[in-house]
Amino acid sequence: MSAFFAQGGYGAYVWGAYGLTLILLVGEVWQLRRQRRTILARLSRMVRLRTRGDQA
Repeated sequence: MSAFFAQGGYGAYVWGAYGLTLILLVGEVWQLRRQRRTILARLSRMVRLRTRGDQA
C-alpha cells in the first residue's frame, strides 16, 4: 500500500495534483451555487417590483 501512495517517488506531485483538482472542483461547485442563489434573488426582486408597479 505504501508503494501505491509513493507512486515511484512522484507521490507528492501526483497526490498534490489530485488534491488541487479536488479543491478547484469543490470551489467551482460552491461558486456556481452562490451565483445561482444571487440570480434567483435578483429575479425574485424584479418580479416583485414589476407586480407592484402593475398594481399601481
